[in-house]
Amino acid sequence: MTTVRKAVIPVAGLGTRVLPASKAIPKEMMPVVDKPVIQHVVEEAVKAGIKEIILVTRSGKSAIEDHFDSHYELEHQLDMKNKTEILNSVSKIIPGDVTIISVRQPEAKGLGHAVYCAARAVNNEPFVVILPDVLVNNYQQQENDLQKMVRAFDDNNAAQIMVESVPQDKVHLYGVTDCKGIKPAAGESTPICAMVEKPKAEDAPSDLAVVGRYVLPARVIELLADTKPGAGGEIQLTDALDELLKEQTVEAYRMTGKTYDCGNKLGFLQANVAYGLQHPETAEGFKQFLAQQD
Repeated sequence: MTTVRKAVIPVAGLGTRVLPASKAIPKEMMPVVDKPVIQHVVEEAVKAGIKEIILVTRSGKSAIEDHFDSHYELEHQLDMKNKTEILNSVSKIIPGDVTIISVRQPEAKGLGHAVYCAARAVNNEPFVVILPDVLVNNYQQQENDLQKMVRAFDDNNAAQIMVESVPQDKVHLYGVTDCKGIKPAAGESTPICAMVEKPKAEDAPSDLAVVGRYVLPARVIELLADTKPGAGGEIQLTDALDELLKEQTVEAYRMTGKTYDCGNKLGFLQANVAYGLQHPETAEGFKQFLAQQD
């Protein structure tokens, strides 16, 4: 049984890249086909064995918490009309043994600060960090990438950071891992010797970019307590991970799935197309529609 039971999901961002849609609706509640982005992410975590979801939130994000709460009037109406399948889709969003709690990030001070806001809830246990902007699509795979990362953490006793190969002209947009020239096969991990935040293409140590999934030991929370503001005047998770690298092994896990950045308009549209072509209710009709477009 895995030792990793908790996931920290920072949802306090303003969603400026998808305005005006996110002006009144949290960006995490924007739908990919028939589920908001945050539900796709929570389902990914649950499949990986996570039993406690810790949302790091702020004012104006209550719709996220409401989505995972029961809605008696709606459920009663669906029950009365014998709409069982739809009823199950809204009343059984998460299994009964999974809990969702919220903690506040009073001001935006970076990803590291957001994770540290969950310190009491993490309670000195290993934990997952999931960035909800990024969907990881493991369609038709028996296990998702997060499951494999959690297993690697348990087997190797090493922090896992998900990476994917990106084009050389895109590396400046990401944190990039230095694995001493070793490129693990998809679904495998290899030790990291350093991480470089948004390097120039000519200075990048590899094309393995960090893509928003981490499995971390409790020690990271202690390191974040002492992490000073870095890039952009914010407390960066990467800086704490650099300190962790000095103490213990941290590994890059190369993903097998495909990512969609729903935090920007193009990525959001791409996710809807990909998931729409996979959904049993929409796949055939959507495929025909796309074939008819110029």
